[in-house]
Parts: sequence; C-alpha cells; structure tokens
Amino acid sequence: MNHALVAQTKTNIDRLTPRLSIQPRSAMPAAKGGLTPSISHEINDTPFVVEKREGKTPRKRRVSLHLVKFSPAKVLASPKRTAAFDPRLFLGKLAAGKTSREYQGGEFVFSQGDPANAVFYIESGKVKLTVVSKRGREAVVAILPKDSFFGEGCLAGQPLRLATASTVERGIITRVEKPVMVGMLHKEPEFAERFLAYLLSRNIRMEADLVDHLFNSSEKRLARLLLLLANFGQESKPIPLIAKMSQETLAEMIGTTRSRVSFFMNRFRDLGFLEYDGGGMHIHSSLVSVVLHD
Repeated sequence: MNHALVAQTKTNIDRLTPRLSIQPRSAMPAAKGGLTPSISHEINDTPFVVEKREGKTPRKRRVSLHLVKFSPAKVLASPKRTAAFDPRLFLGKLAAGKTSREYQGGEFVFSQGDPANAVFYIESGKVKLTVVSKRGREAVVAILPKDSFFGEGCLAGQPLRLATASTVERGIITRVEKPVMVGMLHKEPEFAERFLAYLLSRNIRMEADLVDHLFNSSEKRLARLLLLLANFGQESKPIPLIAKMSQETLAEMIGTTRSRVSFFMNRFRDLGFLEYDGGGMHIHSSLVSVVLHD
C-alpha cells in the first residue's frame, strides 16, 4: 500500500476525493479484530474502507484512520443472510384463538359488511378482494398470493369489512382472532416488525397501483398486472405459469371493459408475450417491454 496515500488520508481524507475519485461503496464486511468500518469507499476501482482505531491506554486514546483493502474473495465471504421470515413459526405457537381451514376455489372467506374481528393468513392458494358499490358495480381491489395477510383493518378499529374476500383457487387459510393477534404483536417483537414491514410494502404497492391507474393506458395496466401476478420484479421467485383468470376479473382489476382486455390479450399472444397452457397462462418476461414503451 502507498504510505504517502495513507499519510494524506490521516491528515485530511476529504483531500483525496478530487485526486483519487473516491466513490461511496455499499455495505462492506467488518474488518479483522472486530473493528467496524466507519466509511466505505472505492479508490481507483479498488474497494477500501476507512477504519477508525483508538489507542489502548487512556493517554494514547487518540483516533487514527487506516485504509484497509478488501479483496473480492473476502467480500463474497461475508456472513450469510438470516433465514427468511416465516409467520407460520409464530402462528404455530398459538394454542387458542387460531383456526385453519381448507377452502375450495370460489368460496367466500368473509363478505363486505361482516363484523371485522379477525386477521387471516394465506398458507396456500390465492385470495381475491372485491368491493361492491351501492349501485352494484364490482371492482377487484387485489389478488393476494400465498404468505399474505388480509383483514388487518380490524386492528385499526375497523368495525365492519370494507371488502369481500374469496378464494381464487383451492388453498389453506388461517384465521387469528383480533385479541390474539394484538397480544402476539405485543409479545413477539420480531413478528411485529415483519408484520409492519409487510403492511408498508403492501401500502407502497397500492400507491403504485393508483398511479398506474391514473396515468397509464389500459394496455400498460394489463401488462403490468400480468407481470405482477407472475411475480416478476418481486422478491420471491417468478412464476411464469399462472392460473388462467377470467377476462372479466382482469377488466375489473385494471378498470376497463372485457372487450378491451380480450383485444390486448390476443395482441400479447400474437407478439409472443404470453401463451395459453392448458388451464393456465405462461407469461414471458418480454412483456415488460409493453410497460416500458412510451
């Protein structure tokens, strides 16, 4: 390592910025000896961290800066990520106030206007949330996949259900009574943290849906919906083959007519963006070109 470079860094690390083009570096592993890097940088395309060290004795308790080089091998050898969060591990601890039931496709879990007194968790299958206006017009709010929560409005004091929840396909759904859910959120900090993160992520998704509905064409909205149903762009692994869904349902989800959905679906198929495979649809990632096209 260049000693002159280290000396200049000790004097004033800010001076190095224009001369060596130091760029911020994302999370780097901890240095040896348990020392925590305080600043991460790249110097001449080589990853470095600026390490803060203190003297061992009180008289020599001065702070110095040291550049520590990290090789790609050390970066790749960083600690493994923690295991994925599984709500079933926490729900399994509940001895009372919890029931699980298998639903067939098209069954109602609860209806709009029912008392809101429980939270539900999808162990397998999918659930559709729909809202009906006073004039009888129905709109699909969301299609929730496996490992989703719904009915959480009761935790915020919602007395009645604002939507109807029905199963799209056969699956298992767990019902947790409101008092039991509230107690678990207080007693299990990790579960509470992950549950809050889930609610925030779903809120972000709903905001994105609203923006999509307000500013994008019905063709783009349909393409985006199909990609989301196939988990493209999500943390979980994409599922290109999705269950075939009626064009009426797709039209209700994007706010257009069934005839328009039929027209766009035929166009997507002719362009090779999707294929019908028995009882399902195979969505190709190339469909994203429709969403990105101006």
